[in-house]
Amino acid sequence: MSNAPIKLHIGGEEAKSGWTILNVQDGPDVDAVGDCRDLSQFANRSVAEIYASHVFEHLGYLDDLPKALSECSRVLAPSGRLRISVPDFETLCRLFLHPQLDAEQRFAVMRIAFGGQTDAYDFHMVGLTMEFLEDYLRVAGFASIERVEKHGLFDDSSTLDIGGVPISLNVVATKPSN
Repeated sequence: MSNAPIKLHIGGEEAKSGWTILNVQDGPDVDAVGDCRDLSQFANRSVAEIYASHVFEHLGYLDDLPKALSECSRVLAPSGRLRISVPDFETLCRLFLHPQLDAEQRFAVMRIAFGGQTDAYDFHMVGLTMEFLEDYLRVAGFASIERVEKHGLFDDSSTLDIGGVPISLNVVATKPSN
């Protein structure tokens, strides 16, 4: 790998100039096959920015999620940004109980909560809210944590909605400058 900081798209499938795609499964535009819990193929402070859309909910909340977020912190350069999108568990709970949703829409909400289960990797292990995610990010060493409406980087699940209600929790966490 070059010494210039890279932009890392964890779980990505869509090629975009300037971004390196890391995915647990190989694919036509995947640059590196690997697991977000082990970013050892990337040196400390070698990444300028990380984007992960609908990835971290696939990790167990006791060990795997904290390990993955710590790995992100390790590889990020000072003042580097981690852009996260996960299903917003609080929104999903409200939506599931909304009286105007039909059975098909409630089923879609359930699939978002527990994963589409289309392959061995498509199972969700944790429901994240802003409160929970912020706690995990602080423990991993991030200082500035901000909820954003959207990231606007890729055409992916970060903009998914059900019945006009956005279901993603989009967050930007910044590593301290020192």
